[in-house]
Amino acid sequence: MEKTSPRPTRGLASDNNAGVHPEILEAIARANPGHEVAYGDDAYTRSAIKKFEEHFGPDIAVFFTFNGTGANVLSLQALTRSFQSVLCSDYAHIYTDECGAPEKHTGCKLIPLPHQDGKITLASVRHAYHGIGDEHHSQPRVISITQCTEMGTVYQSEEIQALARFAHDRGMFLHLDGARIANAAVSLGQTLRQATRDLGVDVLSFGGTKNGILGGEAVVFFQPELSHDFLYLRKQSMQLASKMRFIAAQFEALLTKDLWRRGAEHANRMARVLEKEISRIPGVKVVWNVEANGVFAQIPRHSIEKIKKDYFFYVWIEEESIVRWMCSFDTTEDDIRKFAEVVAEAVRG
Repeated sequence: MEKTSPRPTRGLASDNNAGVHPEILEAIARANPGHEVAYGDDAYTRSAIKKFEEHFGPDIAVFFTFNGTGANVLSLQALTRSFQSVLCSDYAHIYTDECGAPEKHTGCKLIPLPHQDGKITLASVRHAYHGIGDEHHSQPRVISITQCTEMGTVYQSEEIQALARFAHDRGMFLHLDGARIANAAVSLGQTLRQATRDLGVDVLSFGGTKNGILGGEAVVFFQPELSHDFLYLRKQSMQLASKMRFIAAQFEALLTKDLWRRGAEHANRMARVLEKEISRIPGVKVVWNVEANGVFAQIPRHSIEKIKKDYFFYVWIEEESIVRWMCSFDTTEDDIRKFAEVVAEAVRG
């Protein structure tokens, strides 16, 4: 019987597939002894919120959720009524990967806009902004962008500022899906505040799971008055953790001693190493600029299943044979070297 080699313990399919950062595990362990009041009325949650205030400013409102879909849906729900609409990229996570949850729970229409390298532009938003005051049309209320984008690119500061100005001049809001906001901030050389609040973002879905957290996300309102019903929305949407101290303890650790930055810097650097390695392989083409921790490449169709015998990954645009490979806080250069060897052999056929 032919023996098969075991799959590598670390792959490049997703930063969701990575383990938990040791400093996060230590924080969970420290929070474990004894009893604490449930549902967020505990010292760990208060301490974590103070950490958010250190990074974003004191006049904010912070709420923890279980996952990114919950954070996105609740962010949008807090900003909208059911007859309104959300403008987003046609590849936005809220549009393609949340099983219709935003539309189901907000009642709003999501209006997909064509992307350019993963980004929506001011021109596309302006084109979609119509029917104002017409009872037959949903009314645009929110612009939602993903940072980093679903194509691994990063909005530049002036791009976000332009979208924020457009929204605010028309009584709209700017929501930022920041599942990988740490990677974006590192890419831009900015603090978390500079990459979000200072650019005009109104509500942030702050991601931790893709940067070493076991589980949990946060919703950050930069105008606290927008969150006045959020406690009830979160409970009704089944996103209220009873043992919230364990989610909070993770975020406190992530926002302490630059752990958020260290993890993101490493993941971004590994992506650049990966880009360099696979760019040497004839027949492999990197299709979007590598600006954070993702590499998107067009590879020969015949090589996909061969690579998958050793490494699981996602085919991003099937008809164009474009695949996605992601680096994480624990990716090593040896991981990348071994992966590149498998890709090269598969591409050769």
